[in-house]
Amino acid sequence: MELAVYNTEGKATDKKIALNNSIFGIEPSEHAVYLDVRLYLANQRQGTHKAKERGEITGSTRKIKKQKGTGTARAGSIKNPLFRGGGRVFGPRPRNYSFKLNKKLRKVARASALTYKAIDNKITILEDFNFDSPKTKNFVSLLDNLKLSDKKTLFIVANEERNVYLSSRNIKKGKVISADKLNTYDILNADTLVLAEGAVEKIENLFND
Repeated sequence: MELAVYNTEGKATDKKIALNNSIFGIEPSEHAVYLDVRLYLANQRQGTHKAKERGEITGSTRKIKKQKGTGTARAGSIKNPLFRGGGRVFGPRPRNYSFKLNKKLRKVARASALTYKAIDNKITILEDFNFDSPKTKNFVSLLDNLKLSDKKTLFIVANEERNVYLSSRNIKKGKVISADKLNTYDILNADTLVLAEGAVEKIENLFND
Protein backbone atom coordinates (compact mmCIF):
# COMPACT_ATOMS: atom_id res chain seq x y z
CA MET A 1 0.00 0.00 0.00
CA GLU A 2 1.34 3.42 -0.98
CA LEU A 3 0.15 6.59 0.77
CA ALA A 4 0.75 10.27 0.09
CA VAL A 5 2.66 12.29 2.67
CA TYR A 6 0.89 15.40 4.03
CA ASN A 7 2.43 18.49 5.57
CA THR A 8 1.27 20.21 8.74
CA GLU A 9 -0.98 22.50 6.68
CA GLY A 10 -2.99 19.48 5.56
CA LYS A 11 -1.79 19.56 1.95
CA ALA A 12 -0.42 16.56 0.07
CA THR A 13 3.27 16.76 -0.85
CA ASP A 14 5.07 15.12 -3.76
CA LYS A 15 6.38 12.37 -1.48
CA LYS A 16 4.81 8.97 -1.05
CA ILE A 17 5.51 6.16 1.41
CA ALA A 18 4.96 2.45 0.77
CA LEU A 19 3.67 0.60 3.83
CA ASN A 20 5.21 -2.80 4.45
CA ASN A 21 2.68 -5.56 3.73
CA SER A 22 4.20 -7.79 6.39
CA ILE A 23 3.00 -5.24 8.97
CA PHE A 24 0.12 -3.34 7.38
CA GLY A 25 -1.24 -6.10 5.13
CA ILE A 26 -1.24 -9.40 6.99
CA GLU A 27 -4.09 -11.85 7.58
CA PRO A 28 -5.48 -10.39 10.86
CA SER A 29 -5.74 -12.62 13.92
CA GLU A 30 -8.75 -11.64 16.04
CA HIS A 31 -7.73 -13.93 18.88
CA ALA A 32 -4.24 -12.39 19.10
CA VAL A 33 -5.83 -8.93 19.18
CA TYR A 34 -8.23 -10.05 21.93
CA LEU A 35 -5.41 -11.42 24.09
CA ASP A 36 -3.20 -8.35 23.68
CA VAL A 37 -6.02 -5.92 24.48
CA ARG A 38 -6.97 -8.03 27.49
CA LEU A 39 -3.34 -7.91 28.70
CA TYR A 40 -3.19 -4.13 28.25
CA LEU A 41 -6.37 -3.59 30.27
CA ALA A 42 -5.21 -6.04 32.94
CA ASN A 43 -1.96 -4.09 33.32
CA GLN A 44 -3.94 -0.89 33.98
CA ARG A 45 -5.45 -2.40 37.13
CA GLN A 46 -3.68 -1.47 40.37
CA GLY A 47 -4.76 -4.62 42.19
CA THR A 48 -4.49 -2.87 45.57
CA HIS A 49 -8.05 -3.70 46.71
CA LYS A 50 -8.26 -5.20 50.20
CA ALA A 51 -10.95 -6.06 52.74
CA LYS A 52 -10.27 -7.30 56.28
CA GLU A 53 -11.21 -10.88 57.03
CA ARG A 54 -12.11 -12.15 60.50
CA GLY A 55 -8.48 -12.91 61.36
CA GLU A 56 -7.53 -9.25 60.76
CA ILE A 57 -10.34 -7.52 62.65
CA THR A 58 -9.50 -5.84 65.98
CA GLY A 59 -11.78 -7.17 68.71
CA SER A 60 -12.07 -9.36 71.77
CA THR A 61 -11.69 -13.11 71.47
CA ARG A 62 -14.03 -13.72 74.41
CA LYS A 63 -17.03 -15.94 73.73
CA ILE A 64 -19.85 -13.38 73.63
CA LYS A 65 -22.61 -15.57 75.08
CA LYS A 66 -23.14 -19.08 76.33
CA GLN A 67 -23.43 -21.91 73.84
CA LYS A 68 -26.92 -23.12 74.73
CA GLY A 69 -30.14 -21.87 76.26
CA THR A 70 -30.30 -18.42 74.67
CA GLY A 71 -32.95 -19.31 72.11
CA THR A 72 -30.76 -17.90 69.35
CA ALA A 73 -27.93 -19.24 67.20
CA ARG A 74 -24.64 -20.01 68.86
CA ALA A 75 -21.89 -17.40 68.44
CA GLY A 76 -18.27 -17.69 69.47
CA SER A 77 -16.64 -14.48 68.24
CA ILE A 78 -17.48 -10.79 67.84
CA LYS A 79 -15.49 -10.99 64.60
CA ASN A 80 -18.08 -13.28 63.02
CA PRO A 81 -18.87 -12.10 59.46
CA LEU A 82 -22.59 -12.19 60.33
CA PHE A 83 -22.16 -9.39 62.89
CA ARG A 84 -21.84 -5.71 62.14
CA GLY A 85 -18.16 -4.81 62.20
CA GLY A 86 -17.14 -8.41 61.64
CA GLY A 87 -14.66 -9.62 59.07
CA ARG A 88 -15.66 -10.13 55.45
CA VAL A 89 -15.90 -13.64 54.03
CA PHE A 90 -13.50 -14.24 51.10
CA GLY A 91 -12.89 -10.51 50.63
CA PRO A 92 -10.66 -9.10 47.87
CA ARG A 93 -6.92 -9.35 48.38
CA PRO A 94 -4.05 -7.51 46.61
CA ARG A 95 -3.09 -9.29 43.41
CA ASN A 96 -1.35 -8.82 40.09
CA TYR A 97 -3.73 -9.15 37.12
CA SER A 98 -1.07 -9.33 34.41
CA PHE A 99 -0.29 -12.50 32.53
CA LYS A 100 2.34 -13.64 30.05
CA LEU A 101 2.02 -13.28 26.30
CA ASN A 102 4.65 -14.40 23.84
CA LYS A 103 6.55 -11.65 22.04
CA LYS A 104 5.65 -13.06 18.61
CA LEU A 105 1.95 -13.15 19.45
CA ARG A 106 2.03 -9.51 20.57
CA LYS A 107 3.67 -8.55 17.26
CA VAL A 108 0.91 -10.39 15.38
CA ALA A 109 -1.70 -8.53 17.42
CA ARG A 110 -0.20 -5.10 16.66
CA ALA A 111 0.23 -5.94 12.98
CA SER A 112 -3.39 -7.14 12.87
CA ALA A 113 -4.60 -3.87 14.42
CA LEU A 114 -2.53 -1.82 11.92
CA THR A 115 -3.90 -3.95 9.08
CA TYR A 116 -7.48 -3.25 10.16
CA LYS A 117 -6.75 0.49 9.99
CA ALA A 118 -5.06 0.16 6.60
CA ILE A 119 -8.02 -1.80 5.19
CA ASP A 120 -10.41 0.92 6.41
CA ASN A 121 -8.18 3.71 4.99
CA LYS A 122 -7.77 5.18 8.45
CA ILE A 123 -4.04 5.91 8.18
CA THR A 124 -2.56 9.31 7.33
CA ILE A 125 1.16 9.92 6.80
CA LEU A 126 2.46 13.26 8.06
CA GLU A 127 5.83 14.94 7.59
CA ASP A 128 8.04 14.85 10.68
CA PHE A 129 7.16 17.88 12.79
CA ASN A 130 7.73 19.54 16.14
CA PHE A 131 6.54 22.67 17.96
CA ASP A 132 8.79 25.45 19.21
CA SER A 133 6.91 25.50 22.50
CA PRO A 134 4.09 23.48 24.09
CA LYS A 135 0.86 25.24 23.08
CA THR A 136 -2.53 23.58 22.78
CA LYS A 137 -3.59 25.91 19.96
CA ASN A 138 -0.75 24.55 17.79
CA PHE A 139 -2.10 21.04 18.12
CA VAL A 140 -5.68 22.22 17.54
CA SER A 141 -4.57 23.95 14.33
CA LEU A 142 -2.86 20.77 13.17
CA LEU A 143 -6.05 18.75 13.73
CA ASP A 144 -8.10 21.36 11.88
CA ASN A 145 -5.69 21.34 8.92
CA LEU A 146 -5.93 17.56 8.69
CA LYS A 147 -9.74 17.69 9.14
CA LEU A 148 -9.51 15.42 12.15
CA SER A 149 -10.79 17.72 14.90
CA ASP A 150 -13.99 15.68 15.36
CA LYS A 151 -12.30 12.26 15.33
CA LYS A 152 -10.42 10.31 17.96
CA THR A 153 -6.88 10.49 16.60
CA LEU A 154 -3.67 8.73 17.55
CA PHE A 155 -0.45 10.50 16.51
CA ILE A 156 2.56 8.19 16.29
CA VAL A 157 5.91 10.00 16.21
CA ALA A 158 9.39 8.54 15.75
CA ASN A 159 10.79 9.78 19.06
CA GLU A 160 9.36 11.39 22.17
CA GLU A 161 8.65 14.97 21.10
CA ARG A 162 7.98 16.68 24.43
CA ASN A 163 6.45 19.87 22.99
CA VAL A 164 4.07 17.89 20.78
CA TYR A 165 3.07 15.64 23.66
CA LEU A 166 2.44 18.55 26.06
CA SER A 167 0.44 20.40 23.40
CA SER A 168 -1.90 17.42 23.01
CA ARG A 169 -2.63 16.71 26.67
CA ASN A 170 -5.68 18.98 26.88
CA ILE A 171 -7.21 17.59 23.69
CA LYS A 172 -9.80 14.97 24.59
CA LYS A 173 -9.73 13.21 21.21
CA GLY A 174 -6.02 13.56 20.49
CA LYS A 175 -3.21 11.36 21.79
CA VAL A 176 0.51 11.34 20.97
CA ILE A 177 2.81 8.36 21.53
CA SER A 178 6.24 7.40 20.26
CA ALA A 179 6.64 4.41 17.92
CA ASP A 180 8.34 2.27 20.56
CA LYS A 181 5.26 2.58 22.83
CA LEU A 182 2.80 1.52 20.14
CA ASN A 183 0.21 -0.94 21.46
CA THR A 184 -2.83 -2.79 20.12
CA TYR A 185 -5.34 -1.09 22.43
CA ASP A 186 -4.42 2.48 21.40
CA ILE A 187 -4.49 1.54 17.71
CA LEU A 188 -7.98 0.06 17.89
CA ASN A 189 -9.28 2.76 20.24
CA ALA A 190 -8.50 5.52 17.71
CA ASP A 191 -10.68 6.40 14.73
CA THR A 192 -7.66 7.49 12.70
CA LEU A 193 -3.90 6.94 12.88
CA VAL A 194 -1.51 9.73 11.93
CA LEU A 195 1.99 8.39 11.38
CA ALA A 196 4.97 10.70 11.18
CA GLU A 197 7.36 9.82 8.36
CA GLY A 198 10.10 8.75 10.72
CA ALA A 199 7.67 6.64 12.75
CA VAL A 200 6.93 4.38 9.76
CA GLU A 201 10.57 3.33 9.48
CA LYS A 202 10.84 3.01 13.27
CA ILE A 203 7.81 0.69 13.38
CA GLU A 204 9.26 -1.49 10.64
CA ASN A 205 12.55 -1.76 12.53
CA LEU A 206 10.74 -2.69 15.75
CA PHE A 207 8.83 -5.47 14.00
CA ASN A 208 12.02 -6.83 12.47
CA ASP A 209 13.82 -7.13 15.81
